[in-house]
Order: sequence, then C-alpha cells, then structure tokens
Amino acid sequence: MMIQDILSKLIMEALNQAKLGGKLPIDGIPEIMLEHPREKAHGDWATNIALVLASKVKMPPRAVAQAIVESLNDTQGYLEKIEIAGPGFINFYLSSKWLYEVLSLIKEQGQKFGHSKVGADQKILIEFVSANPVGPMHIGHGRWAAVGDTLANVMSASGYDVKREFYVNDYGNQMDIFAESVAVRYAELLGQDVPFPEEGYRGEYIKDIAREIIAKEGDKYMAISKEDRQEIFKERAYMQILEHLKHTLQGMGVAFDFWFSERALHELSLVKKTIEELRKRGYVYDSEGAVWFKASAFGEEKDRVLVRANGEPTYFAADIAYHKNKFGRGFDRVINIWGADHHGYVARMKAAIEALGYPPEKLEVIIGQLVNLLRGGEPVRMSKRTGEMVTLDELLEEVGRDATRFFFLMRSTDSPLDFDIELAKEQSNENPVYYVQYAYARISSIIRYAKAEGIDLSGEINYNRLETESELDLIKKLAEWPEILERVSRQRAPHPLTAYAQELAAVFHYFYTKCRVVGEDKELSTARMSLSEATRAVLKSVLNMLGVSAPERM
Repeated sequence: MMIQDILSKLIMEALNQAKLGGKLPIDGIPEIMLEHPREKAHGDWATNIALVLASKVKMPPRAVAQAIVESLNDTQGYLEKIEIAGPGFINFYLSSKWLYEVLSLIKEQGQKFGHSKVGADQKILIEFVSANPVGPMHIGHGRWAAVGDTLANVMSASGYDVKREFYVNDYGNQMDIFAESVAVRYAELLGQDVPFPEEGYRGEYIKDIAREIIAKEGDKYMAISKEDRQEIFKERAYMQILEHLKHTLQGMGVAFDFWFSERALHELSLVKKTIEELRKRGYVYDSEGAVWFKASAFGEEKDRVLVRANGEPTYFAADIAYHKNKFGRGFDRVINIWGADHHGYVARMKAAIEALGYPPEKLEVIIGQLVNLLRGGEPVRMSKRTGEMVTLDELLEEVGRDATRFFFLMRSTDSPLDFDIELAKEQSNENPVYYVQYAYARISSIIRYAKAEGIDLSGEINYNRLETESELDLIKKLAEWPEILERVSRQRAPHPLTAYAQELAAVFHYFYTKCRVVGEDKELSTARMSLSEATRAVLKSVLNMLGVSAPERM
C-alpha cells in the first residue's frame, strides 16, 4: 500500500472518530486529496480536506483541521509530526519507520517495486504511429512511437492487459499515387522521358525503391503496360516500405502485437457491413447521391459523408469499421494516439462509436503536438514531399535510440517539443539522458567496489543507521516511484517518467557527494550499499519503462 493510501485511511478514520465524538457534524466524507507541498519545510504530504469541509460543517477551516488532527490515531508510527498551516492545510511529516520499510520492500521486490493491479486485467488496445506506407517515418511518428510504447509499458506494470497495434493505411488514392510515383521514377532511371504526376511523392526514397527494382529485375517491366506496371509496383513498393517501417520501429525498440491492414476492411466487406448496421440503427441516410452519417444527432456541427457520390467510401467510413472491429475483439478500452491535425476528428469518431452502441468514453484519444527539430538551437528544415526532411532513421543513426526516446518523452503530448540534436549527442550533465545513465553506471561501479570489499546484503540490514538528510531524501524520492507509475497509467501521460528519472539521479548524486558508501563502519556501509542497490533497481525500472538502456559502465 502506498503511503498516500495509508494517510487517506488515517484521515478517513479520524473524520469518522471526530463525527462520533461530536467534534465535526458531517453527513458525508468527500474525496480526500493529498499532494506534496511545494516547499520541503512544509512536510512530505498535505491535504486541504479541512477547507473543503469548513463550509459544510459551518466551522473555521483551522478548527476543522484541529478536530481532524486531534482524532488522528497513527498506531503504526508512520508520522513524525503533523502541523496545521495557513488557512487550514494539514501537513504530514513522515517518520523514518515508513522510509525504512520502503527500502525493505524494494530489496524484496526489486524492479517489480511500484507495480500494481489497479488495471484489474482490463484489456486495452493502444493504437499508435500508424504511418502511411508510402514513405519513411518522420520525426512526429517517432514521438508517438515513444509515447505509445512507454504508455503500454507503464499500463502493463499497472495490471492492464495491453496490446499494441499499428493501423496500416494501405487502401485508397494515396496508394495509387505512390505506385505511379515509383513507376515513373523506374522509367526515368531507364532513360524514358515520362512526366511526373503533379501530386506524386518526390522524395529520394522513391528513386531508391525504383533503383532496387532495377538492380534485381532490370528493365523487364518496361515491356508491359503502364497500368500493369503501376499495379505490380503498388504491391511491391508497399511491401518494401512496410518492411522499412518495421525496421525503423525495431530501431526504436518498439514491437507491435498487431499490424492491422485497412485493405482487409474492404476485402472482407467490413466497411459495407458497418454502414448497413448504422443504417439499421437509424444513423445513415442517402442524399445527393452520397451516403451520410447523422453526426449531428450526437452534437456534431454537421453530418458526415460515408460513401461519396462516385461510390468510393471515405476514410471516415473505414475508420468506423476499424473501431467496430477493435471493440468486437473484446477490448475494454481503446486508446488512439493521433497527431494535432486530427483534433477535430475526435468528437466525430466518438459519435460513431456511440451510434454503434458502445460507450463513447471507452474510446480515448491522445492528441499530440509537433516536434521542432533543432541543431545547436537553430531550426532544421523538414519537408515531407521534397525529400529534404530529416527522417526518423537519420535521427536514430545520429543520436541513438536512448537519447531519441528520452527526448521524445520529455514534454507533455499536448505541448510542442523542441528536440536539439547536438544536445542529445552531448556526453555531459547538460544532456538529461546521459545524466541519468551516468547515475546508473556510477551506482553499478559503487556496488562492484562494495562487493569486492566484502559488503554483503544477504543478512539483516540496520536501516536505522541511515539518518542524514541526504540519505532520507533519497529514500523519499524512491518512495515516490509507485505514485509516479500510477499517475502515468491513470493520466495516460508518460512525460513524468523523464522528470522523475532526472530528479532521482540528482538526489543520488547529492547523496554520493555527502556520504561515503563504503567505509570502516561495516554496518553503515551495508545500509548505504543497500540504499544504493535500491536506487539502482528503481532507476533501472524507470529506464525500462522509457525503453532506454541502463549501462553498467560509461
């Protein structure tokens, strides 16, 4: 049980006791909110419950707080002291007893410390990246790969049954344009003067695909019709790009459980069947030769086209069928990670989900903002259609997986992210991922040395010897890890992990400057080594969640 759960229980019991004793005339107890005070001098935890109850019981907040404190019975000795501050906040100062129990728990559980069952085995599908298979992945795709994979890691550690899915948009006009672009470059490389399609994909990678076809099979496709050549190239180039996407994601350390093809929705008539189901439910009508979804029945500004007048289904129609398929596979909740350009699409999709009979809240959408790529503080130009963009592959090659993932996760998804390539490559404390990994390597070095000096953690450890401020502050920071995991899992926001990793590294570095781990006092050395080992276990757990390596040496 986390300390905030213990504190909540103590406060709840105190409120009930105050009510029975006639000190507080309360009818019901509201949710008890606990938070860390901004200043260390104000304790480890604080609650505003007295201010919340004051108007209900018609008493001054400080009087309510006093009644709570007087009724609070800390039989386990987890609290060193309790203070009433300001207008009626209650500040709690933890005793060393609780902190020593945290170290014992980490020693027992290792990297499983902080894991929980809050997810209660709920089946969750997280769909992310889903880049169109017509070109290399760009920097934004990399950010969503890091966010989705890390979120899946954390939710799995929180007891959810999580699956990762990549939705392959391999159907429609974009695939025709892609095939034509490759076919034209193929002909050009073989000396033909062929006009390039106005909307064609102009990146250098298109020429690379054509060069590979020529290298393997020469000019044999020039002997067939332009239409047949484009149809062959559509499949061949598509598979080549798809393999490239998988290779890039492998370089990011991301493995998907499912690769779902949009093409399959049409081949199995799932789009048509979904539209017919919506029609039976009364949410589809025909007008002006097209088929429409009654989005306005769910508060949308206007209705949306499902099938165009030319008979072609829209992307929206396919997306509805896809989400019906997701829920049909038995997932309790579906999480999508989409780019900023999809913001207006969320309400529309939730309306369609509700029209199909599913609770709209079971669909969660995380909207992410753009990545600004910098080099030494100067913007790096990116252009998807001119071949001048910096691809995710190029970024991974230059800065490596660890820095790429860590930097992508340093900001909330609803904020734009500045990614400075030069900083990510720097081997100094200015580089946050280097700073964190260096802390892990330093701890590993300390433990190797301690073991060589005969320090053994297999017996009883006297944690009472850990008394200094730097030692206790480090234990307190370790004790926050379960709270961080739960918050990230609940809020679906992995960026607190990078902040926590940096904070833990900083607190450890400070401890190391103040306390000699291995000294003449063997009992103290053993306690400090155990604290170092606990820090290493939690730090590795954080890095594992982030998908970042934990080097033993640097």
